[in-house]
Amino acid sequence: MPSYKVKVKWGKEKFEDVECNMDEPPVLFKAQMFALSGVEPDRQKVMLKGAVLKDDDWGNLKIKDGTLFLMMGSAGELPTEPREKPKFVEDMSETQLASALSLPAGLNNLGNTCYMNATVQCLHSVPELRDALKRYQGRPADASNPAASITASLKDLFDTLEKTSQDLPPIVLLHFMHLAFPRFAEKSEHGGFQQQDANECWTEMVRVLQQQVPLTAAADGTLVAAASPPAFMDHYFGGKLESVLKCVECDEEQPTTSNEDFFQLSCFISQDVKYLHTGLKSRMEENITKMSSVLGRDAEYHKTSQICRLPGYLTIQFVRFFYKEKGAINAKILKDVKFTMMLDVFDLCTPELQQKLIPLRTRFKEQEDKQLELTAIKKDKSEVKEETMEVDKVEKKTRSEPYSFEDDVGSNNSGYYELRAVLTHKGRSSSSGHYVAWVRKSKSEWTMFDDDNVSAVSEEDILKLSGGGDWHTAYVLLYGPRILEVEEE
Repeated sequence: MPSYKVKVKWGKEKFEDVECNMDEPPVLFKAQMFALSGVEPDRQKVMLKGAVLKDDDWGNLKIKDGTLFLMMGSAGELPTEPREKPKFVEDMSETQLASALSLPAGLNNLGNTCYMNATVQCLHSVPELRDALKRYQGRPADASNPAASITASLKDLFDTLEKTSQDLPPIVLLHFMHLAFPRFAEKSEHGGFQQQDANECWTEMVRVLQQQVPLTAAADGTLVAAASPPAFMDHYFGGKLESVLKCVECDEEQPTTSNEDFFQLSCFISQDVKYLHTGLKSRMEENITKMSSVLGRDAEYHKTSQICRLPGYLTIQFVRFFYKEKGAINAKILKDVKFTMMLDVFDLCTPELQQKLIPLRTRFKEQEDKQLELTAIKKDKSEVKEETMEVDKVEKKTRSEPYSFEDDVGSNNSGYYELRAVLTHKGRSSSSGHYVAWVRKSKSEWTMFDDDNVSAVSEEDILKLSGGGDWHTAYVLLYGPRILEVEEE
């Protein structure tokens, strides 16, 4: 079915050139009206010549360019009947009570949209991104600028996630994702949306945010002085690689050095790769074939890469899918590849960057040595003095040291990272199966976001996501900066 530009009359207001794509369910048309009017889809009554528009079927409505719809409904919150029978506080155990009071909101699956829901929940775990989006001024009402509308929709969704524990339908965000990236709106032979690759969604969402969200404030809250502020994502999510290319067939040809920006590091999975760090390191050296200007023909080159700029938030993708001609699908590599809660990438960095990382790494080491010494003293009760025990009981105030270099907002100044979120896939191909987000809540507590099914999980549950079978398997890892906490004097 075609797409039309229609008009919608709502009270005294009239909206022109509203896109009406009849290849999509009417609920997405209502999502546009929600963005324009503030009237939630559940409160909208959209009519055409007396016929009421349904959520899932256009019926026999005859639509063309300029068709005038009438919409009724008022903006505001609409209470909804709970899908599950309420469980009263007095009937809950202590564990259930703590869990019920602290679990965040989930996102409704709108038909094979778990790939987008998981991506959103992982990105929502970054506090600096949440703060940057709060300052974003755009509104999700311009179909001619989907990138701006996606960013504004994500901002609104993040804001609502922080204000409610009720599950949310990300209708507006999905609508503008479909406008910007039509492949995400592809339908299956049964009429519903096809499953999509979560890492493709992650990549596109990061690119959109890179275009739209400026770096308006530094880590300490001071404004960045620039006529055209740099991109937030470039600073907090973007790193740089320095690569040296040497021809192995011609000693006379001088090596060439180049720099390359990245938003993700890739962990390629081969027979020898059993650990994440091994997969990352093996990718830093590779042989390629290219034209040699000295030899005048294709020759073999050895490429060595090192990181010369570390972002505060490091994204790593396990390259688990490969195209399989038989069946024409992106088949999945199920191999078990271990990852850690703490990641150290010091040995992947250039010597120049390593020198810059050493000062804070030394402070981390001193703090760890001091903690080990105190632990040893406590274990040896015969040497514990009464006054030492009293000091231990006093709660000491601490402060967080900056994790970025002073002259590089959003960078990582130690090379140490802590796992913040995991996006997993369960299934045998990227175009099928199911995606789930696992987000760190505290030092040892995690939350699983299986669309609108949200539950508390442990650190041990996260480490079981390394693969090796048909269970949820880590596909994208998001590491955040490890923070040095020091005692205030």
